[in-house]
Amino acid sequence: MTPSHVATTTPEDAGAGSRPPAGRSWLDRYFHISDRESTVGRELRGGLTTFMAMAYILLLNPLILSGKDVAGGTLGQQALITATATGAAFTTLLMGFVGRAPLALAAGLSVSSVVSTQVVSVMTWPQAFGMCVLYGVVIMLLVATGLREKVMNAIPLPLKHAITMGIGMFIALIGLVKAGFVHPAHGGNPLSLGPAGQLTGWPVLIFCVTLLAIFMLQARRVPGAILMGIVAGTVVAVVLSASGAVDPKQWGSGAPALHGSAVSMPDFSLFGDLRFGGWGQVGGLTVGMIVFTLVLAGFFDAIATIIGVGNEAGLVDARGRMPGLSKALFIDGTGGVVGGVVGGSGQTVFVESATGVGEGARTGLASVVTGLLFAACLFFTPLTRIVPGEVAAAALVVIGAMMMQNARFVDWGDRAVALPTFLTVVLMPFTYSITAGVAAGTLSYVAIRVAQGRIREIGPFMWGLTAIFTVFYALHPIESWLGVS
Repeated sequence: MTPSHVATTTPEDAGAGSRPPAGRSWLDRYFHISDRESTVGRELRGGLTTFMAMAYILLLNPLILSGKDVAGGTLGQQALITATATGAAFTTLLMGFVGRAPLALAAGLSVSSVVSTQVVSVMTWPQAFGMCVLYGVVIMLLVATGLREKVMNAIPLPLKHAITMGIGMFIALIGLVKAGFVHPAHGGNPLSLGPAGQLTGWPVLIFCVTLLAIFMLQARRVPGAILMGIVAGTVVAVVLSASGAVDPKQWGSGAPALHGSAVSMPDFSLFGDLRFGGWGQVGGLTVGMIVFTLVLAGFFDAIATIIGVGNEAGLVDARGRMPGLSKALFIDGTGGVVGGVVGGSGQTVFVESATGVGEGARTGLASVVTGLLFAACLFFTPLTRIVPGEVAAAALVVIGAMMMQNARFVDWGDRAVALPTFLTVVLMPFTYSITAGVAAGTLSYVAIRVAQGRIREIGPFMWGLTAIFTVFYALHPIESWLGVS
């Protein structure tokens, strides 16, 4: 991104050895609004814009996490919306008041996808949220020790892009399945178009219309395109449902209608419902791989997103350094802990924060505004529940498409890069496992480098990952060889 201006006075500079000009309000002094050449009006407008751009998370995160019947039961939609809003409000306010940067956080779809498809398949919901807390603690420790940036630098750039693209494909497939566009086939094929090779029912048609509408709005660079598309799709769904044109049974998440009042008290039943331990049947290696996968899912985009948005806001200096980066990264890691405690999966910085920056946001005051708006949503849960799952699923496909934009950074003519990238990207959705994709990409990258005689380029960290992923793929033969049941 190209910065609109470069900050010449950092927050740290403003408070070190210099007295702020007289007449400035406490709000200006605390958030350094004048220092960053902004105004309170711009910050308010930027915070509102960021909220509008990422409010879709209140619909998508519950869509991903709900409906999964495991040993711990099925999570309620209203409780998930409350958890999602609570996590986003708390972490975004924390970023605003402590990080003082125009960065908003909410539940990471990549983390939620891992939780819903991999974690709860082997443990209960309270244990899964305990895993989120553990992964958040790991990231916080990596930041505190300075290892996070070292680990980022140790992973080859093509694999970083591949992991982002693979997660995008994974999220898109989840959206297509949730919408009923892709369906488990009854014949010889593993998947089919719809339940029998063709699309059936009004809900999947509304999904298609919503998806196209969002893409068209994005192509015209309309701010808040995802939210606008979801609102439009919901209006169409409500009209068709009210007219009786659609059988209520066709809606996967129930017919879109407002039941009772538009205002309700938050449902905090998931708050604090987490558990550590009781993993005897799972095994220590599996638990370790789960935490590792969650760290990977919430790890890679944070630094790039924070630096990219900071650069757009003019917070990056001439040497590419961003004041307060360590605070921002630490708060991003705290999001994993917060997400686990509230029951909404790990929180992470959203790239949609750039929309607020585009409207003039330069300080943490914009994040405070965004956080307060998420907090207000706690009392309007019935409104968000009107949105059909098929409409919300369209946004998942859009997010997946956006993450695939990293493909332009891959040298597809270099087979040493293209093959590991290909395996990483395709195996995540094909196996419904982010770990499987990262493992295949890592092992193939190292094997190709060895075959090329470029062993020195691998590095100790990649060798460590190679050992871990070799055990991951060969776990069953190893257990059979050792006589472990």
